[in-house]
Amino acid sequence: MRTYVNVNPKLIRWAIDRSGLSGRGAGHPILDKAESWLVGDKKPTLRMLEDFAKKVMVPLGYLFLDEPPIEQLPIADYRTFDDSLPKNPSPNLIDTIHDMQLRQEWMRDYLIEIGAGTVPFIGTLNNKISIVDAARQIKKDLGLPDDWSRQCDKWADSFKILRNAIDQVGILVFTNGVVRLNTSRPLDPEEFRGFVLLDKYAPLIFVNRNDTTSAQIFTLIHEVAHIWMGRSGLFNLQHWEPSADQGEKYCNKIAAEFLLPEDDLLRVWQTVSQHERPFRQLASLFKISPIVAARRAFDKQLISRNEFFQFYTQEQERWEFLKEEKKQKKQSGGDFHATQSLRFSKRFIDAIAASVGEGSLTYHDAYQLTGMRGKTFDHFLFHVQKTEQYGGED
Repeated sequence: MRTYVNVNPKLIRWAIDRSGLSGRGAGHPILDKAESWLVGDKKPTLRMLEDFAKKVMVPLGYLFLDEPPIEQLPIADYRTFDDSLPKNPSPNLIDTIHDMQLRQEWMRDYLIEIGAGTVPFIGTLNNKISIVDAARQIKKDLGLPDDWSRQCDKWADSFKILRNAIDQVGILVFTNGVVRLNTSRPLDPEEFRGFVLLDKYAPLIFVNRNDTTSAQIFTLIHEVAHIWMGRSGLFNLQHWEPSADQGEKYCNKIAAEFLLPEDDLLRVWQTVSQHERPFRQLASLFKISPIVAARRAFDKQLISRNEFFQFYTQEQERWEFLKEEKKQKKQSGGDFHATQSLRFSKRFIDAIAASVGEGSLTYHDAYQLTGMRGKTFDHFLFHVQKTEQYGGED
């Protein structure tokens, strides 16, 4: 005999809305059943409720509360919003932050145990320091020459150089386009492009890979500026406008100056502006996003606001077209181990490998920290130990 459970319809509605799965066409059988629970025609069994909770990505216990919980992000929220975006964090964002916190906590304990020192430059910048001096200081701390981007043939090379320089000074950099390894849970770059989790031993940057590589480069340097300022936070950039927070505006300006210094822009602008596609020309020269190049020209009053937003709209349409085209192409899946290498901080994986090798970390815990198991985990470690550097992809 089936046993049915009482559940507040408000919690069912909250869970569906939170998941973002409502209004997506045919949906899923369990969601169809949930419609009858909403109007009170039927009640779910415990098994049905478990299936529902799994589908909408909510802890089962939440569905037995009297009222929907108020979920708060564990870090400062510096995102900008328009009317098309929900302000409440999605399950994909929340789970990604929690995963990164777990990795950071483990890495912190590992570094303290081996006697590692703290990262010295956290909080060494503030907005009283000029943008030019701040960008120059970060380049110096990362050991990068002024013309570092000129050494790159592709945006992927630029991302690789930056990521390795950041890794070597003690910052963990993770990237991903999905939650863990779950391709059915993509991360929306319109919701967030990256975030920083501050810690004096193991500061961590996460970059959303569901964006162009050139845009990921801007996100990476923006988050680096956060660390130099000593600020955790969540970042996106609607219409290329930062939030009203002054620190956020400062980080944006540092990232722009770091990637395209004002002196270099003014030096080449007269020539570049004669080009049929001046912003693409700038992007190619400095390995930055064309939108960053256009925004830089706008901020320096080299183009009008209308010119910038006209180009911005064109680029967004072009990006949406390319994303859709990519979806429709049959993908081979690529090299699994190479893809995983892009997702993980090399310092983190090296630490995992060392701890597993000496027996201080169980395989069970290593599986939890990486999301990989058995031979997949073993083969991945073998691949990483042969790879000296991580990079990005076009």
